This record gives sequence, structure tokens and C-alpha cells, in this order.
Amino acid sequence: MLENARLQIKPILPGLILSLAVAIAAKLLAIFMPQLGGATLAILLGIILGNTYFKQPNLDIGTKFSESRLLEYSVVLLGFTVTFQTISHMGVKGLVYVILMMSTVIIAAYTLGRKLGFNEKMSLMMAGGNAVCGSSAIGAIAPTIEADDTEKGQIITLVNLLGTVMMLTLPFLGMHLFGADLLAKSALLGGTLQSVGQVVAGASLVNAQTVQFSMLFKITRIIFLVVVVFIFEQKVRHDGLVSEKKANKKLPIPWYVMGFFIICIVNSFLPLPDVINTTAHFISTWFETIALAAIGLRLDFQKFLKEGPRFLLYGLSVGVVQTIAALIFIFFLHI
Repeated sequence: MLENARLQIKPILPGLILSLAVAIAAKLLAIFMPQLGGATLAILLGIILGNTYFKQPNLDIGTKFSESRLLEYSVVLLGFTVTFQTISHMGVKGLVYVILMMSTVIIAAYTLGRKLGFNEKMSLMMAGGNAVCGSSAIGAIAPTIEADDTEKGQIITLVNLLGTVMMLTLPFLGMHLFGADLLAKSALLGGTLQSVGQVVAGASLVNAQTVQFSMLFKITRIIFLVVVVFIFEQKVRHDGLVSEKKANKKLPIPWYVMGFFIICIVNSFLPLPDVINTTAHFISTWFETIALAAIGLRLDFQKFLKEGPRFLLYGLSVGVVQTIAALIFIFFLHI
């Protein structure tokens, strides 16, 4: 058993150690550049190093582990800093905002995709990835609609590119338009950015409180993944684009969302010692920074350039729609 564990851990170490080293370097640099912060510096350092010195294939397993697993653990630990009282700040308006945003993005991304010559399944994956939670949503949608692996990879690349651009621009737009309005900035970021990592990274450009509230909007979107997968499956079946094999009835809600809610429930009803909340916050912050460093290290600009102008136009168009829709709904609902 120990030998098996060692064999499983060994391939992870190179990429994990590199991600940790970048995170430590970012934290140290943040002492001299506090206006940027450790999280932002981690992803920026990762992007620079990952596209120059650290392209070795043996790093992929470890950086993938750091990007996905450590960020998932960070989200679970975030539950120690959130209670139902915190969630109530989102209110009914926040829920309506999420539903309006998701519906708008799905319709717009699907329609734009078809107009630009993308097939039904690619358009649906683009719609779901942008409306819900990036690569994770595409991973849940693809097998249900029997999407081609190559097309799946192309859409994941496009969604990640769009999310990265928005992650580095929307926080500044939010601060410019909304100033000190915490909920409005959080709605903008949590309601638009594609992946959990991009929400955390983008909100980290503002402050820790924005990370917390942005994640409430993001997790609400993730919960609706079940509904999105079901609707998309029914659409492609109605259009005769999938076989009549028995559908997979496993609910596509990620385990870390369930973990977040369980801890949030405990934290809401049982008074936990401050040392637990403080320790959870400390570990969560480090996991988050390491994960963001890994996201930067894995961001390959050459892949994006290979996709061609049609893909880039599709991504840019969807991003513009998302941003404009978010601003309209935030102002309209007075969030």
C-alpha cells in the first residue's frame, strides 16, 4: 500500500514543488508590492515562467494537481469563513441576477456559435462553460451530449483564454464603476468569470472580502450545473444528435461545493473556536496561492494562437456579451 502511494505521489512532486516555489516567491514579492498582492503576483509569475523556462512535460501532472485539487480544498475551507448570514447578503436579487446571467450567456453563446459556423455540440459546450464553471462544466456536459474529444479540447482552450482575459480586466472595471460597493463588484466577478480559479484570482485583485462574496455567486452558478446538463442532454436527444443509450444519472455537482455547504452549515449553527477558523483561512489562502501559480504555469499562449481568428472572435464576442449583461443586470436589480 505504501509503495502504491509513493508511486502515485512521485509524478506529482515536480509540478507541485514548482507551484509552491512560485507561490512563495509571489508572497515575498508582495511585501514590496502590496498593491498587487500575493495571489495576483502568483498567477502573473506563473504565466511568465510557464511560457519561458518551465515547459517540461514532467511538470504537467503536478501543476494540474495544484490547479485543480488544491483549489478545490481551498473552496471547501472557505466554508469556515462563511455562514448563512453571509449568504443572505446575496438575497433574492442575487439569485435572480445569477439566473438572468446564466440564461443570457447560454442563449448568446449558443446563437453566436451557430452564426459563426460552429456545430451544435461545440456551441452548447461554449454556452455551458461560460455560463457555469468553465472546464468543469464542459467536462460534465461533453459526455452527456457525446461531444468529440478534439472539439471539447478546443472549447476548453477558448473558454480558458476568455476567462484569463476577463480575470485580468474585470476587477479594475468593477473597482472603477462600483468603488467601495462590495456586493456589486462581487456580482460582476462571481457572475461572469468562467472557472473557480479565475473568480478567486480576479477577486484577489480587489481584496479578501470580494473573494468571499464572489464565491457565493460562483457557487450558486455551479449548483445550476445539474439543470444545464439536463436541458442540454434533452436538446441534443430531441435533435437526434446522440444515441439512445441509458443516460448517466450521476449528479454533476462537484464534491467541493457539497463540502463547502456542509462546513458552512456547521459553521452557521455550531460556534467553532477562532483557532479553527483562523487556521482554515491560513491554509485556504496558501492553497489558493499555489493553485493560482499553477494556473499561470499551465497557461500556454501558443495553444490559444493556434485556434485561429474565428475562435478568438467567438470568445471575444461572448466575453463582451457577458460583461455588458452583468453591468445591466447589476444596475437594473440595484445589487
